[in-house]
Amino acid sequence: MSRLDYKWIALSNTTLGMLMATINASILLIALPDIFRGIGIDPLAPGNTSYLLWLILGFLVVMAVLLVSLGRLGDIYGRVRMFNLGFVVFTVFSILLSITWMHGSAAAIWLILMRVGQGVGGALLFANSSAILTDAFPPGERGLAMGVNSIAAIAGSFFGLVLGGVLAPISWRLIFLVSVPVGVVATLWAYHSLRELGERRPARIDWWGNLTFALGLVGVMIGITYGIQPYGGHDMGWTSPFVLSTLFGGIALLAVFCVVELHVEEPMFHLELFRIRAFAAGNLAALLAAMGRGGLQFILIIWLQGIWLPEHGYAFAQTPLWAGIYMLPLIAGFLIAGPASGWLSDHFGARPFATGGMVLAALSFLLLILLPVNFSYSWFALVLVLNGIGMGLFASPNSAGVMNSLPATQRGAGAGMLATFMNSASVLSIGVFFTLMIIGLASALPHTLQSGLVAHGVPAGDAARISHLPPVATLFASFLGYNPMATLLGPHVLHALPAGQSHVLTGREFFPNLIASPFHTALVYAFAFAIAACLVAAVASLLRGGKYHHGDATLPAAAPTGLEPVEDAA
Repeated sequence: MSRLDYKWIALSNTTLGMLMATINASILLIALPDIFRGIGIDPLAPGNTSYLLWLILGFLVVMAVLLVSLGRLGDIYGRVRMFNLGFVVFTVFSILLSITWMHGSAAAIWLILMRVGQGVGGALLFANSSAILTDAFPPGERGLAMGVNSIAAIAGSFFGLVLGGVLAPISWRLIFLVSVPVGVVATLWAYHSLRELGERRPARIDWWGNLTFALGLVGVMIGITYGIQPYGGHDMGWTSPFVLSTLFGGIALLAVFCVVELHVEEPMFHLELFRIRAFAAGNLAALLAAMGRGGLQFILIIWLQGIWLPEHGYAFAQTPLWAGIYMLPLIAGFLIAGPASGWLSDHFGARPFATGGMVLAALSFLLLILLPVNFSYSWFALVLVLNGIGMGLFASPNSAGVMNSLPATQRGAGAGMLATFMNSASVLSIGVFFTLMIIGLASALPHTLQSGLVAHGVPAGDAARISHLPPVATLFASFLGYNPMATLLGPHVLHALPAGQSHVLTGREFFPNLIASPFHTALVYAFAFAIAACLVAAVASLLRGGKYHHGDATLPAAAPTGLEPVEDAA
């Protein structure tokens, strides 16, 4: 097989890997109600919120933690070998997820642990796919390859929403089982067709660097996960000693990691690579773009499921599937812009497309703020397309620009670092978006909720109790497609009310109309943050320099010289 033919084989393999990993990252979001019903657990009951959050975030957290280490192992032992292993690991844990036999808390813990294992497989795929593509494609075609790969990864996260909504009502086990035949075929195909083209550089494993990085990032991720949960009498847990200790302890360990990497003979990641302007600016832009995009999916799901879909005649139980369907215009924008911008960046450089994409994304977030909560769907769809175009314009040129800037022997570690920034930022973004949403709701929701409940016959004591529940309970109920008022009031309060009032309170219009104004306040906070993140990402992209491809010279283990590129004016 010629190298000309092989590059398309490599692209198809890595694209399939990205699709499988990202579909599975999001497929749970819509399927969670069916999963929890299947294992017999109430995710909103006291003490069970952690199961809900770790099922959602565990996969993302373990990927973020392992990406750099597994990318570095690809540099040492072979990127194709690590990538192929990713298909095997992912498929095995998909099988283990689908055969869960337990119930209750034991089943929830099993699912979380198996999702962590699935995340290891996803990390092996993510950490090495960009490096495999960079090895297979010549410098002038990497933008197109990264475009197809990046758009597959982003589109997969939204296809997962629809697939979850279709399969979960049939059987929640299909959510995990659907990956098995794809994983088996992909494993056999990858082992048969992929070959090592990159430079392998034997080196000792940097155990201290791996340990400090993993523990530090785990600490930060755990702190974020528990920070958005209620603590004591507070709506969130940011004042919890446990949250503060994990956050600051994690940050301290990451600082130790940086010191270790500067002094060990064979570091897992060469911090000197950040002297390459295109690499440093591209990673910063990727981090900020993921911060702006990461929580968007959750906010749109809550907006659609909790307010818009019920107001337009959909029962709460039907909203998860339809929320995924109504978000498809976002994918259309990605599919339009991603490959085209990748091809154009091969000819004109990453800077104009990555910068312009972030400006368009910021504009789309502004338009989402200006939309009424009960919007006209045609305008909503157009804004989603604009957001998808903006993110699509950014993703592939930025990835190609970062990978083109790397020495050949550091592509695995560099790709792992880029993916780590994006995945860590996605988890951080979810924490930031939820925090800002809760702050916005907490300022207006309690009074609105209490007065609305009392006006419909709920006793003042029960109305006051419900209105002072943490806003996260309302968000999670909407996110899961539950009837929010039926969940918050409970059968005891509802049965004591006249049938007419109970019907009104749990109907499709009461909760959406009640929460619309507080929710819009919360939206302004969340999307204002997204606008700021996208605009700073645009500035970082603008400062990346001109079109640049690193030479084939290897990077010495000691403090290297000559890493600063001579950038042309393209």
